Amino acid sequence: MTGGVLPILIVLAALVPALISFALPERHARLRSIVNLSGAVLKLGLVAYLLLAVADGAAPEARLSLAPGLDLLLRVDALALLFVTLSGVLWLITTIYAIAYLGDSPNLSRFFGFFGLCVAATTGIAFSGTLITFFVFYEMLTLSTWPLVVHKQNEKSFAAGRRYLAYALPASAVLLIAIIWLESATGPVEFATGTDLSVLGETSLQMIFWLFIAGLGVKAALFPLHGWLPAAMAAPAPVSALLHAVAVVKAGAFGIIRIIYDVFGIATVSALGLATPLAILASFTILYGSVRALEQSEIKKRLAFSTVSQVSYIILGAALAGPIAAIGGLAHLVHQGLMKIALFFCAGIYAERAGIETVEALDGIGPRMPWTSVAFTLGAMGMIGIPPMAGFVSKFYLGVGAVQTGANWVVVVLATSSLLNAAYFLPLVYRIWFLPAPEDRAAPADGFERPLGLIVPAVIAAGAALAVGLMAGSPLSPLGWATLIVERDYLP
Repeated sequence: MTGGVLPILIVLAALVPALISFALPERHARLRSIVNLSGAVLKLGLVAYLLLAVADGAAPEARLSLAPGLDLLLRVDALALLFVTLSGVLWLITTIYAIAYLGDSPNLSRFFGFFGLCVAATTGIAFSGTLITFFVFYEMLTLSTWPLVVHKQNEKSFAAGRRYLAYALPASAVLLIAIIWLESATGPVEFATGTDLSVLGETSLQMIFWLFIAGLGVKAALFPLHGWLPAAMAAPAPVSALLHAVAVVKAGAFGIIRIIYDVFGIATVSALGLATPLAILASFTILYGSVRALEQSEIKKRLAFSTVSQVSYIILGAALAGPIAAIGGLAHLVHQGLMKIALFFCAGIYAERAGIETVEALDGIGPRMPWTSVAFTLGAMGMIGIPPMAGFVSKFYLGVGAVQTGANWVVVVLATSSLLNAAYFLPLVYRIWFLPAPEDRAAPADGFERPLGLIVPAVIAAGAALAVGLMAGSPLSPLGWATLIVERDYLP
């Protein structure tokens, strides 16, 4: 198979099922499910093929020249594959979950159409080889996510959709300004080739950098640009899982990593005095999100503020300007995705099967919904950072990396964050397993943990979060792949 065709095929593996879903009448539910699941399986197979090729040093790319100096470029490197592998795995299990969760509800052709477009846009973001290509797919992600947020078409979801656009559209304008300002001086920016920034003064570079952070920080939920994310919990559970684990927030964090390492370069970011302020902003977001999570009585909103906190670990790892911290941050891109999608799957199961939406309603549900509750407990333990879960591995590397770079204060941030994580997750776990259940809690006729299409994805995601922690020493684990990225591409 020609290398340049592969990135196109992987994007099409999500795009074609999306277009077919739009065209299918609502009554063809079985065919729609087969099309979407087939696309997800095909994408995973192609990604597995690419993983082996890139591990051997290959860098496939596909380029389309639209005009002089304006190319759409899809390029596969190790960083792109880290993100695409996460998206491929989670797309498959989220599709299974969504089919079971939504059942025969209306507007499913529209839902799975935009769902596929969202995954295609995320894949395009990962493979983007230029700033312009990145911007095209980034905007495609914004436009394909909004219909998912408002899918229920009630006042609460429309309000969430308006708030999402109120944050996302100005951020897009800021991002475009940053790209135009930079490229008007340097010419087209390709991520793998490095950019000659010497034509711009120090002040201009600092301003452009912060414009990039502002434009990308909305999707990454950096403080104070995070307000849309808790509101977006009005969306169905499969959409919440997609937003928090693989698509929107990860696209923002991934974009910031690209800007730091592939546009400016970590040496330039440090020399311009930008690394420490960004690390401080990420650290504040970590603590702020954790404190706000403590205040939430709704399970999904507690998880939403947890995401605000957890995604900033990725940005902190990049901003610390050291190899070990960078490895920890990149690994957390995958680790957080596995843990958070398990938690949102479980939250959706609790709501749909037992009517549980608040923390107080969790009392005694563990023995009645054991598989769901074990998966939720594993996800919560990972978020706290209890070994051998994936979250512990990320935090350990971030802490060691902070000491390596002389930023010892970050260790205090990480320790405080873990204590706060425990403070807002352990009460949920205690209620699930150790408090008596209300006497009037009646199970549905077919039992609490049905259908299996809801339960199995949650168990798989939670099991994977445990497995990648246990197997962190493997070169093909997220940590091993993150080490490959840093050693091959980002060490001088």
